[in-house]
Amino acid sequence: MKKLIDVKGLCVDYVTFDGRVRAVDDVSFHINQGEILGLAGESGCGKSTVAFSLMRLHRPPALISEGQILFDGQDVLTMEEEELRSYRWKGASMVFQSAMNCLNPLKTIEYQFWDIFEAHDIVSNREESIEKAKELLNIVDIPSERLFDYPHQFSGGMRQRVVIAMALALNPKLLVMDEPTTALDVVVQREILQKIHELKERFGFSILFITHDLSLMVEFCDRIGIMYSGKLVELAPSKEILQKPNHPYTQGLGNSFPTLIGELQEMKGIPGSPLDLNNIPQGCRFAPRCSYVQDKCRQIEPQAEQLASNRWSTCHFHLNALVNSEESAQRNKPEPEYVIQLADVEG
Repeated sequence: MKKLIDVKGLCVDYVTFDGRVRAVDDVSFHINQGEILGLAGESGCGKSTVAFSLMRLHRPPALISEGQILFDGQDVLTMEEEELRSYRWKGASMVFQSAMNCLNPLKTIEYQFWDIFEAHDIVSNREESIEKAKELLNIVDIPSERLFDYPHQFSGGMRQRVVIAMALALNPKLLVMDEPTTALDVVVQREILQKIHELKERFGFSILFITHDLSLMVEFCDRIGIMYSGKLVELAPSKEILQKPNHPYTQGLGNSFPTLIGELQEMKGIPGSPLDLNNIPQGCRFAPRCSYVQDKCRQIEPQAEQLASNRWSTCHFHLNALVNSEESAQRNKPEPEYVIQLADVEG
């Protein structure tokens, strides 16, 4: 399968008065044509920073300091302004976090479509823009007569679909979605994701889907990457990542939401707090919160290791090996000796 976008050694720093803070550290992954890749992790782990990097949308104090972002073989980080302008809508487009609030409340939906088409020389006149905008609204199941309404006249889910229609206006090859369903209820979330999946199958674009909700991501994505404190700690097929996690942090995320079927289970959170990026400890970044931590973890930083053709993990021991080792030790543990003392009974 051909790679559409290939991210290599991406590093993003935030420049502060106390020096640089590295928010994304040596992150590498790729997205194939027609594939949905998910990025999951707790708030502040670097997911959105990665998304903004793919679109070259960072502004000071953010700085892409190292790495490559190859889109169809061309490095996005070396593009000139005109190339970048074309890439951002025709090559890749983005649905931002809280996307339904991205619409201009003072302009009709029709005008906002016209603004996109005019900026990229897609149509020659306003009438052509209206026809194309109506087609896009129909694609996301919004009646074309709503085109001349203002954003406040739409529900949250409808505004979300309008933004998705705008993101697809120039038929991009990649759609970056940064927590697009966070502000929506669970029913509307499912409707939006089903519609996006239908559009992906119809038009063949790829998707980078970012969320903190791992259960939602498992249903929607082909592969999932797990980020922790700026690092990509695991990458695996979505059907395997919860059943057989190879990183303790992935296991912790999986245990943080309840299953819909089966017996009731006690929920267990991940102990401790997210890492302070101004004070990164020696060794593994997850070691202070890991229940499987060993001396090596506190001394040596683990490197990404390929476990299978489509699985990567950055853990010295890998969770499956640790769990199997614990179970084996438990099985081989000698049985305790019990001494039963009988009380003397005077007859």
